[in-house]
Amino acid sequence: MTASLLPVVRGGHRLYAEVRPGTGVPIVLMHGFPDNLHLYDRLLPHLDGERPVVRFDFLGWGRSDKPAGYPYTADNQMLDLAAVLDAVSHHLGQNRVVLVAHDASGPPAIDWALRNPDRVAALVLLNTYYQWLPGMRRPPVIALFSTPGVNALARVLARRRPAVQGRLYAWQVGAFISDPTVRRELVPRLAQDFPPAQPAFFRLNEDLLGTLLRRRGRVAEMRRFTPPVRVVFGARDRYLNARVARRFADLFPNTELHLLPAARHYVQVDEPEHVGHLISTA
Repeated sequence: MTASLLPVVRGGHRLYAEVRPGTGVPIVLMHGFPDNLHLYDRLLPHLDGERPVVRFDFLGWGRSDKPAGYPYTADNQMLDLAAVLDAVSHHLGQNRVVLVAHDASGPPAIDWALRNPDRVAALVLLNTYYQWLPGMRRPPVIALFSTPGVNALARVLARRRPAVQGRLYAWQVGAFISDPTVRRELVPRLAQDFPPAQPAFFRLNEDLLGTLLRRRGRVAEMRRFTPPVRVVFGARDRYLNARVARRFADLFPNTELHLLPAARHYVQVDEPEHVGHLISTA
């Protein structure tokens, strides 16, 4: 089925959101950084064809507005998500959703879920994070832009040498994908959308370490979260790895853990059929 636009406005800014029509509980797909909703292009055909599916770009990314000087943080992304889910409720008449988080959308998704457990039919976590967990490693380019002091120099270099930034992007994002053919297709598609998203990328990296530290105090809330949680990680991810996945599974009381041995960080790209089934049956 052809997707249509879902109108979403927050604080005067427009979020780009698509909805594939259907019946039942909607599936809501969230991207991390440095990517956008096209991360799910290969996954969409493998989701339950009867269900509504929503995917969107956070403010600062893809085709959403990119307000200058905006505080791009995980806390504000949670408000982006809330605006999308309110639009889902209004336009589709569905109050409950299956939330699918990947990478940096973990904090906003889990924050919203902890505040609204009655609206969560299931929470699906794809190679993501929430708080600092043993075994977690930052990818090299993310470490470069999120380490205080070093990040200021990295931003100057990125602005002055866009070709260098482009090569760093292709190298890092390419390492997230197992299949060379898919890598050659998807990385240029994401890379062409990245330059206008740089302000959001820089600011979210500045916010990263604080995001991880601030959420360490919410373990008790996570242990009280009763909706089903499905942790689906590519086991070949060197950064948000199998050890992180197992710790996530231990933090929620009603969890299934699925480690996909051939997949890397972009698990929905490497194993779209398998991941689509796990999301559709959550």
